[in-house]
Amino acid sequence: MARPARGQDVLEMAQGLLAKATEADELRTLQAVVFPLAYGMSTREAAQAMGRSPRWITSARNAFIRNAGMVKKTSKEIRNRAHMTKDEEAAFLAPFFENARQGGILVVSGIHRALEQHLGRELALATAYNLLHRHGWRKLAPDKRNVKADIQAQEEWKKNSQSASRTSQKNGIGQVPSD
Repeated sequence: MARPARGQDVLEMAQGLLAKATEADELRTLQAVVFPLAYGMSTREAAQAMGRSPRWITSARNAFIRNAGMVKKTSKEIRNRAHMTKDEEAAFLAPFFENARQGGILVVSGIHRALEQHLGRELALATAYNLLHRHGWRKLAPDKRNVKADIQAQEEWKKNSQSASRTSQKNGIGQVPSD
């Protein structure tokens, strides 16, 4: 004879949450609690009804009981490698974003140093890039020209430089088209 399913103390809570479940994983976890307790189904019968293994049913029910009625977070809700909550990150990045909106440039090394100081420990530079990526910043600064470049000096050099090399003249590169 099999042992009776445990978790009578969370059955009422699970039934209430079952009516409000919005995600499939949440629904299955709650069914793993309710089916054996409310309807007297064995673990094997519940597993067959839900399309899961008996081991999964037992694990899901025990996790629900262990977490005092809290459904385990899905992988979409878990923020691996995040050192702060989303709101804390937004508050931390706000001054940097405001500076960028006013014509400044996001300098990752500065954000990285500020992040290390804020958290009180050393972090990889990729942490700063991942933080910015989570908040929608992909390209951090234009890379077409150097910020300190002297445009007039470059144009002057182009005007006064020697004509194109023989190799480029031979291949037709750098020649001015004749009218």
